[in-house]
Amino acid sequence: MFDVGAHAGNRVRAFAALGCQVVALEPQPDFARLLRALFGRLPRVTVVEAAVADVSGRWSLSVSERTPTVTTLATDWRDARAGDPDFARVRWNRQIEVETTTLDRLIEQFGVPAFVKIDVEGSEPAVLAGLGRPVPALSFEYLPRALDQVQICLTRLIALGPYQFNWSVGESNQLASHQWLDASELLAALRTGAAHGRPGDVYARLT
Repeated sequence: MFDVGAHAGNRVRAFAALGCQVVALEPQPDFARLLRALFGRLPRVTVVEAAVADVSGRWSLSVSERTPTVTTLATDWRDARAGDPDFARVRWNRQIEVETTTLDRLIEQFGVPAFVKIDVEGSEPAVLAGLGRPVPALSFEYLPRALDQVQICLTRLIALGPYQFNWSVGESNQLASHQWLDASELLAALRTGAAHGRPGDVYARLT
């Protein structure tokens, strides 16, 4: 599996414990060093110090030193958070240049993953734009006040293959719907009061 935005490695640890081969992508140097320290001796974990985007190269990463989990490549997403009360105390106070790669290039190098987890603070559409073939299953983070990003991601996935969708609220680790949904049904569900107040993850699987 690919862990895109591995950060401190919580999902890496979980998937490695299940016996999965994990490619962990993390652009922040401090967290990439942490991942190598934690998992460098595990042959089934590969740490790649890079961001994932729609093109390979070098991009400017907006770093929030106080809240590094919201460090982002997506300047439009970052600027839009200025009006989001959930981000009222966040400040992006530093820029660093980082290497970028694409999902297609990672697939060329490591093979097609069974699952891709994407948690990249607004760069989810760019990550999926760099994918030119369907993968069996994936997840991407959503914010309740940025459902336009979800729409872009769903449109991209539908163009790649016959996907069904579900979602998980917060860190519940449980799917919210008993049935898998099409794209319009998922968006309608995310706009309901019960789902709209909290961030979470959208899950997609090929039918």
